[in-house]
Amino acid sequence: MARKGTAKITNKRLYEAMLWKKERNGVRCFLCARNCFISKGKRGFCLVRVNEDNVLYTLNYGKLIAVNVDPVEKKPLFHFYPGSKTLSIAAAGCNFRCQFCDNWQISQTVNPEANDVEGENYTPESIVELAEKHDCKMISYTYTEPTVFFEFAYKTAKLAHRSNMLNTFVTNGYMSDEAVKKISKYLDAVTIDIKASADPEFYKKFMSVPNVMPIFDSLKRLKKQRIFMEITNLIVPQIGDSAERCRKLAERVNTDFGTDIPFHVLQFFPNYQLKELPPTPVETLERCAQEARLAGLRYVYVGNVPGHAEANTYCYNCRTLLIERDGMSIRSINLVNGRCPQCGQKINVVQD
Repeated sequence: MARKGTAKITNKRLYEAMLWKKERNGVRCFLCARNCFISKGKRGFCLVRVNEDNVLYTLNYGKLIAVNVDPVEKKPLFHFYPGSKTLSIAAAGCNFRCQFCDNWQISQTVNPEANDVEGENYTPESIVELAEKHDCKMISYTYTEPTVFFEFAYKTAKLAHRSNMLNTFVTNGYMSDEAVKKISKYLDAVTIDIKASADPEFYKKFMSVPNVMPIFDSLKRLKKQRIFMEITNLIVPQIGDSAERCRKLAERVNTDFGTDIPFHVLQFFPNYQLKELPPTPVETLERCAQEARLAGLRYVYVGNVPGHAEANTYCYNCRTLLIERDGMSIRSINLVNGRCPQCGQKINVVQD
């Protein structure tokens, strides 16, 4: 049975972790699907969880490297309180090694030899107060993988709910069953970021992820907990842009989670260690989006392409324009009690 953690701060840099247990010659972490065994004095794959005297600690509790007010559309969450503001926070570390990471400066640069990680100190109370000050409807745990700053996210999310504030994760989906169960009471929505249509070989070669199945297991657990979900699929040109694979992913999403789940086909931009690749051609994105629609998904978007018509929300029945977007901004919302004003179809959008 994994330890829940005692929320004990031993010094300024160490905070006892959640979801782990002692084993012979070390500890086992149950926070993400890697289930790292960590010997004394060593760190897990994420580099921010350390075994000291066979107790697992997190190094990044309350040490935030990003705190920003964003439109919720940036997450992207297009169907969850569209037009609202969210306070986005992040701490250092990641349980993936994506060679194309947009935020590699904050997720991939933790020094495993340093005694501390970078970040400005915050408390859960200060984050909730900051969100309230900026009239944010929710707090988003994002930019880096929220699983690796789980302890701070958990305490902040719990406090946010007491203040009638919502919580969202932008996650790679590699959470353990224990982590999903622990956070689900305080988690309202998630964006699951999938790359290259979940091609297993792509995940192994370019992301150091040995198995994609835990992502789908996590999605099923989140659905079971009735957490609102949207899915993104980053289409990487030349090495991860198969329209057929995108269709198969969409078919799987349809079968496992239904036709109403919003599905974002995202344009890739060269970054970090894959700077030699070009941006994804818009035609490739449109082809993948069409395949996702043919697989039965009702709400398919082309993302990261400013001004594209398929960034808007249309009625799946009569194609009436329902939510018009300009980049990350909302131009208009044309819904009547959550329904299409033209044909009356119920639309999967959460609003006040």
